[in-house]
Amino acid sequence: MNMTGAQLVRYALEQLGVRFTFGIPGVHNTEIYDQLASSTQITPVRVTHEGGAAFMADAVSRTSDTPGTLMMVPAAGTALAYAGMGEAFLDGIPMLVVTGGVRNDHGFGFQLHEIDQLEMVRSVTKGRWRVATHAEIVPTLFEAWRVATEGEPGPVFVEVPVNLQLFPGEVPDLPKPHAPPAPPAPDAAAIERAAKLLAGARRPGLFLGWGARAATAEAIALAERLNAPVATTLQGLSVFPASHPLHVGMGIGPAAVPAATRAFAECDVLLAVGNRFGEIATGSFGLDPRWALIHADINPKVFNVNYQAEVTIAADAKLTLEALLRALPPSAPAPADDPLRTRIAQDKQRYLEEWLRHDGKGRVNPARFFRALRRQLADDAYLVADDGNHTFLVAELFPATRSGHVFSPTDFNCMGYCVPAAVGVKLANPGSQVVGVVGDGAFLMTGLEMLTATEHGLGIVYYVFNDGELSQISQAQALPYNRKACTVLPEVRMRGIADAVGAAFFEMDSDADIERVIAEADRCASGGRPVVVDVRIDYSKPTRFTQGIVKTNLGRMDLGNKLRMIGRAAWRRVSVP
Repeated sequence: MNMTGAQLVRYALEQLGVRFTFGIPGVHNTEIYDQLASSTQITPVRVTHEGGAAFMADAVSRTSDTPGTLMMVPAAGTALAYAGMGEAFLDGIPMLVVTGGVRNDHGFGFQLHEIDQLEMVRSVTKGRWRVATHAEIVPTLFEAWRVATEGEPGPVFVEVPVNLQLFPGEVPDLPKPHAPPAPPAPDAAAIERAAKLLAGARRPGLFLGWGARAATAEAIALAERLNAPVATTLQGLSVFPASHPLHVGMGIGPAAVPAATRAFAECDVLLAVGNRFGEIATGSFGLDPRWALIHADINPKVFNVNYQAEVTIAADAKLTLEALLRALPPSAPAPADDPLRTRIAQDKQRYLEEWLRHDGKGRVNPARFFRALRRQLADDAYLVADDGNHTFLVAELFPATRSGHVFSPTDFNCMGYCVPAAVGVKLANPGSQVVGVVGDGAFLMTGLEMLTATEHGLGIVYYVFNDGELSQISQAQALPYNRKACTVLPEVRMRGIADAVGAAFFEMDSDADIERVIAEADRCASGGRPVVVDVRIDYSKPTRFTQGIVKTNLGRMDLGNKLRMIGRAAWRRVSVP
């Protein structure tokens, strides 16, 4: 049969279950956009900036079964989307990136957008393809998505030359997609060794990452079987419900909240699942590994990189936890007055009260804000955080109760993620509440992507934590330098941005406004209109994470550099006005 490349791309995307594509049309993909405009399944979503498109696609993949898909202009569009591809690559999020490409049929050089895109995206993709014929298009897109979802997920990249899109060509047939690859099962001998270690442990503990997001029920069952405390990474914040009495919070070392630090102080066997022991998860590698480590992850390359494991299990998280539950002996339920659970609850309450007592000098207390927000959000609501000081306030003060419903950019650590990502979440989950928590600096990067929310009638509430600074970095500058270089923002009229994109606007100036403004913002969003809430946040109290990593990094320095840093800080205190 004869079909244009654009028709073949549309067919392949429909067969893969794509519901949305994100990008901006250009001369190298207008034929594909014309085809998508006729699709009853796929909605092509125009964005303001290709970086926003990539964050939207990332969020669609994180929160639904539909492939997060980019439909990009080559070269410039790919370059602008690079940050979003990097975020998905390091966070393990599947993403299908489809771009146009320069013509391959006339022999001329120096064409518009002519660059080796495959080489350009090599470091942030699992696989890259440049199709040469019509017959390759559908099989290539199917193979790309198989690679994107197999093992540890990640982005894939397919370039379709514009001449193939424009003109018809011969194709032998229209195949169907591959069956989803079966998740890897754990090795029986490794499970047996792990079960023996856990059964003999005095103080076992679980440390869960994003890779365990589909295994929440099994993680709960195993934690209760072992009566073990459960901590999560930042990315895996929601994989274990904060309402469970064995949940302790993010991290397990000196940068963790008190409930986690104390619960894991005597841990002798640590089961880490879907967790790479990265810099944020470990509080800048501040863990003291006195435990025997059982490390389970779908990607064997993460084993023994930062912490040596006694047992490694290269397998799917759900299958691993199911196998461990079968291998471990049954146990009696914990008593109502179990000392571990009692201490966890007390430590959590004391930490919350510490925050509630903090005097914010009239600004909004983060603990009071997050406590009120949690009360007014449904259990299935989504919270998307950006990168910044507020990220760790979310981690320490907002109880996540449903897996995959609270997340933020983590290892690539991109500012500007929240506003577009929340758009992707709401498109994929229109029946759920969606809120974004974003710092003022990150909001300025991608705030105009709210235009997409307005255009599509998406009721998203964006809480902009406004302190006039790039606070995570300005706080890091304050102690050693006693001055702030390029981290103080000019005055920004947030109302003007909201008006420009058609969003509703509210101000939250003090604690007295919290309950009322959250309720009004939610009512407004329920009518299908995005909302900006300018939160006059108090950042004067540092999180435990910030305090912990400062101590860890200073403690790691040799004596000479430590004295130099302390001396400079002391001198700046008296010499800098």
